[in-house]
Amino acid sequence: MSKELQLQAFERLLVIMDELREQCPWDKKQTLQTLRHLTIEETYELGDAILDNDLNEVKKELGDLLLHIVFYAKIGSETNAFDMADVCNEICDKLIHRHPHIYSDTVVKDEEEVKQNWEKLKLKEGKKSVLEGVPRSLPALVKASRIQDKVKGVGFDWEEPHQVWDKVQEELEELQVEVKAGDQDKIEAEFGDVLFSMINYARFLNVNPEDALERTNKKFIKRFQYLESKASDMGKPLMDMTLAEMDVFWNEAKKQ
Repeated sequence: MSKELQLQAFERLLVIMDELREQCPWDKKQTLQTLRHLTIEETYELGDAILDNDLNEVKKELGDLLLHIVFYAKIGSETNAFDMADVCNEICDKLIHRHPHIYSDTVVKDEEEVKQNWEKLKLKEGKKSVLEGVPRSLPALVKASRIQDKVKGVGFDWEEPHQVWDKVQEELEELQVEVKAGDQDKIEAEFGDVLFSMINYARFLNVNPEDALERTNKKFIKRFQYLESKASDMGKPLMDMTLAEMDVFWNEAKKQ
């Protein structure tokens, strides 16, 4: 599709948003605050579609998310705080400023140097910490991954994967010490350290820990539902089955 047709499609969405905001009782009532949880939900739905590699669903979910962006901009324009042009120009200016290797004479040798320059530029823009860009409301696993990415950008990182694995082993040993001691608060603290170090190790393996865990979640759900289906075929509730009986169907599910 040509750039002109893409712009026409975007203009069509802007016009529809104006009409909905003026005429639809539900759309009239929405605020930045009431849309927030819906936007988060749409983002997760997009994430699901990406993990399923369902490109048609990705297209639909991108549309839902784009609608929210346009909706926020429309609300902003009603108080003259900002409009869609401001939103677009803001991100364009940021991208140009943070890509001096494209729009200026800065030379970079690889992707890693691009990331380091990005973090340095953010600090020059007035941020006091490289971690300011990590949203407080991120899920803990995603937040840990982003924290580690951020500090890596300024050189705070391990040099070799085996060093990170040694740290995982160290944290596991410390966890076992606290498990034996039975102090629940310390067990929780050490368990968190184990998770944090495992997430760090995943980064060195070029594995996204969120994607990896969700992949396992989906696999477990599929296998467990197979087990439930087989139990139903037998007319026997799962709670009345022995673990050995369940294990037979579980192993069958693994071979599917």
